[in-house]
Amino acid sequence: MPHPIINIADVELQPRPATTTVRGPATARYDARMGPISPRIGAQKLGYNLTAVAPGMRAFPFHNHRLNEEMFFVIEGSGEVRIGENNHPIRAGDIIACPPGGKETAHQIVNTGATELRYLAVSTMQYPEMAEYPDSGKFGVFTVLGTGPDGQPQRFRFIGREDQALDYWDGE
Repeated sequence: MPHPIINIADVELQPRPATTTVRGPATARYDARMGPISPRIGAQKLGYNLTAVAPGMRAFPFHNHRLNEEMFFVIEGSGEVRIGENNHPIRAGDIIACPPGGKETAHQIVNTGATELRYLAVSTMQYPEMAEYPDSGKFGVFTVLGTGPDGQPQRFRFIGREDQALDYWDGE
């Protein structure tokens, strides 16, 4: 069992791994460094990470979760959180609740400040999960299939649009 305590100063931030090999102008707005915490301290039902976002950037597209709840604690910097149809200024010390639900709970944190924005992200880690992306009309389905031979989780992830759906009997 890992040691159950870590100091936030000891969390190493790494560039977020690219999820696709195609990166164009739209992805130029997204950039973050992230440091996973939960596996290092033995967390099982909550996911924790430290996220650092450069000025003018955001870590993820505007999205909502149908199952998982997220909480963000702003450690340093300032910015804005978009929740549903509203934008709210955020600064160090703020706690942001993002419960599961429809597009009214969709959220996105943007660094509108002049310095790096750092926040602690906490999420319930329930699978399978479905996320929706209201700005682009996409949805994503995510789950963990088990553990691979290397001890790392094997994940399933599908991103699509409803108009691309196949009929249940297609190809049968």
